[in-house]
Amino acid sequence: MQADLPVIVLVRPQLGENIGKAARAMLNFGLTEMRLVAPRDGWPNPSAGPAASGADIVLENAQIFESAADAVADCANVYATTVRKRGVTKPVVTPDVAAHEIHTQPGRSAIMFGPERSGLETSDVALARSILTVPINPEFGSLNLAQAVILCAYEWSKGAKLETPTIEELLPPAPQEDLEGLIGHFEALLEPKRYFFPESRSEATRRTLRNVLTKPGWNHLEIRTLRGVLSALERPARD
Repeated sequence: MQADLPVIVLVRPQLGENIGKAARAMLNFGLTEMRLVAPRDGWPNPSAGPAASGADIVLENAQIFESAADAVADCANVYATTVRKRGVTKPVVTPDVAAHEIHTQPGRSAIMFGPERSGLETSDVALARSILTVPINPEFGSLNLAQAVILCAYEWSKGAKLETPTIEELLPPAPQEDLEGLIGHFEALLEPKRYFFPESRSEATRRTLRNVLTKPGWNHLEIRTLRGVLSALERPARD
């Protein structure tokens, strides 16, 4: 599988027809890996097949996950599609910029799309390193799920035949699961120090810490080093 083929992640999709239409949009532009997070009506969904109009390979190979975090755990570069301000500080890119990054940056990429009615939750967006926003008419900002998928897939397809420069010395960002381990390690050390006090600000403080740690795109050696530093700090000091 090509490293620059992005994974399309549908988070809590509601209608089987929309999943099928998203699969059709994907296959139109050469994308085949769909991941579904807790689809509302379960999976498989009999309404998805007819709407896919022949994109059966996408539906047959679709993977199911319980959470968005699990769905992107093996991806180094995660994009969250949203048109709303979510109170998180992330780089904001358009589909063409994201497509260029996906083709040129090391590591697997995932593009997350939220439920049809409400879009991605703040906790979903917090998993991403970048927010992907489509420039759209501010007086009518209504895109359905398949339209959003096809815009991103089309932009990616325009560079699909380009050669990706070889990067020999730069290590790819670590997968999401390694980053989650680092964040958890920080939280475990900070909790007894009452860093997340008062309780009313705990969630916002944790989200800010996560945003700080997700920005740099640490590689696995950097994360290993940071984990080593934290482990050293938690050991009792020697005389």
